[in-house]
Amino acid sequence: MTTSDVLIIGGGVVGLAIAVELKLRGTSVTVLSRDFRAAASHAAAGMLAPQAEKIHSGAMRDLCLESRSLYPEWIDKLEQLSGVTTGYWACGILAPIYQKPSDTAEDDAVAYWLDQNAIHLYQPGLSRDVIGGWWYPEDGQVDNRALMRSLWTSAESLGINIQDNVTVQAIQQQQRRVIGVQTSAGVYRAEHYVLAAGAWSNELLPIAVRPKKGQMLSLRVPESHYELPLQRVLYGSDTYIVPRRDRRIIIGATSEDVGLTPYNTPLGIQTLLQNATRLLPQLQNYPIDEFWWGFRPATPDELPIFGSSLCHNLTLATGHYRNGILLAPVTAKLIADFIWQQKSHPLLEHFHFSRFYPDNKLTLVLPKSSPTQFLSPATKMQTLEKPIESLVEIDTPFIIAGRRFNSRLMTGTGKYRSIEQMQQSIVASGCEIVTVAVRRVQTNAPGHEGLAEALDWNKIWMLPNTAGCQTAEEAIRVARLGREMAKLLGQEDNNFVKLEVIPDAKYLLPDPIGTLEAAEKLVKEGFAVLPYINADPMLAKRLEDVGCATVMPLASPIGSGQGLKTTANIQIIIENANVPVVVDAGIGTPSEAAQAMELGADALLINTAIAQAHNPPAMARAMSMGAIAGRLAYLAGRIPIKDYASPSSPLSGTITS
Repeated sequence: MTTSDVLIIGGGVVGLAIAVELKLRGTSVTVLSRDFRAAASHAAAGMLAPQAEKIHSGAMRDLCLESRSLYPEWIDKLEQLSGVTTGYWACGILAPIYQKPSDTAEDDAVAYWLDQNAIHLYQPGLSRDVIGGWWYPEDGQVDNRALMRSLWTSAESLGINIQDNVTVQAIQQQQRRVIGVQTSAGVYRAEHYVLAAGAWSNELLPIAVRPKKGQMLSLRVPESHYELPLQRVLYGSDTYIVPRRDRRIIIGATSEDVGLTPYNTPLGIQTLLQNATRLLPQLQNYPIDEFWWGFRPATPDELPIFGSSLCHNLTLATGHYRNGILLAPVTAKLIADFIWQQKSHPLLEHFHFSRFYPDNKLTLVLPKSSPTQFLSPATKMQTLEKPIESLVEIDTPFIIAGRRFNSRLMTGTGKYRSIEQMQQSIVASGCEIVTVAVRRVQTNAPGHEGLAEALDWNKIWMLPNTAGCQTAEEAIRVARLGREMAKLLGQEDNNFVKLEVIPDAKYLLPDPIGTLEAAEKLVKEGFAVLPYINADPMLAKRLEDVGCATVMPLASPIGSGQGLKTTANIQIIIENANVPVVVDAGIGTPSEAAQAMELGADALLINTAIAQAHNPPAMARAMSMGAIAGRLAYLAGRIPIKDYASPSSPLSGTITS
């Protein structure tokens, strides 16, 4: 089902905050929530404590301070939208300590040291063990559960489509794009996707986020106490105590590497109570209100993951660890800017997921560049490795029917002037799949004598084709012969067939009805069918539905060299396909090969443009390079097309006088 412009996976504070921000900018949004009440946001304490938590200086501190500064306006907006108060309280945070530090100076200009007398006067009831502490007047808190209710109600009032109790089972990907999200309620689709699934993110993508369990509890101030004993958060060395205006007192929290193991434990609760009552002894007489637990989304460096992913239309917003509540407003703003304004804040680069993979390399397989090697069948391949800063550049495997290939260029064996020229060209192209016309090999047609023996089938995967077949029945019969031919050449498990049903001798256009009929029968017989078709999106989808391993739309009439004449339809096929799309027929130059790959095609099949070139081996290598360049360009992502000029050099920092 197509749902909206943006689909957000995760109904916690981060997912809902992003949803509201995008909706206010005019975007239609769907949110998928596994269990609204199980989100880590419900299990938090709601502290807004970038200073009390002594977050190290740098990008993370800047991010947290920026988010805290956004809170008053953000809360006001949510409360107006929802009519639900959030319990936002700029109460400040007091951080008592038991041992005197060597230096009471703070780097922070808005932190104040209170000695033993001052801190006990400021906060009566503290343990006698407390010898002083810091006061952070700009930190504060929000009632996280009230905030979640306000966010949920705001989202509903704005018309955001929230689907609760929907479990995301898989993110469907094709050609570096997300094409859908498989869930317990079916498939959801959108133009853009955001992963904000918190501690469950790693179940959907291989990113460095793991759950870290935290147990918490709350006490209730007895009714006999007219005033609240606390008017500010206490942040101790091993506990925090957060007063709520509804007379609850939140105590937290353990930090446990136990995966997604649920439930409170006696040891966890005992530890919380011991630490809290040591800091504020009077709590030992307060009634226990509630126990709970939650799972923080932790990363190895305890910093969040923001920004782009391996898929062009999937943005990451996860790994907030202890700071999901604090970072919600700034995350919403930065991610909304990133998605729709293509505006990447400088802070985002510090939180990209690729920071956890510094040693990854992009591997390209190319023929050696010496011109003499174009003419030698003994051409060797070399691997060029280029270290990269980001995993975004790493390509996904090219797989057909479970078999993995490195080269995305397929070639043919027909129309060459000699067997030797064909051998040289195939080596120069670096291809791993070569298509062979079964009928022509079987009959030793001119130019095909000795073809089966001319190539090393231990290194090249044969793709038998049904060229010359005019009906479905004829194509099925030839496909069976092709499978037997592959077995005779040592490829016992080769069940590939390039299906061609072409009754038209003049224009050589494939028969859609005959192709579909033959494909259905061949799939049932266990063939991996690669059908050659017109660039017909509806036919491509039907062939995929019957089980074809790829679809192979033509760029222009076969052998014509006209280039890409069916670009719009091929683009539609690519966007909707869940199997590899191989552009076949009509490509005449390497630039056209690159253009086809830039569309997002998975591979190309090029024969005539190579075989009929003045220097076929040189053209074979050029086509290989064109395919690689186009693929890299597609992965890199082109700049937006604008209606106006944009200077290449920045104007800021220039000398003006």
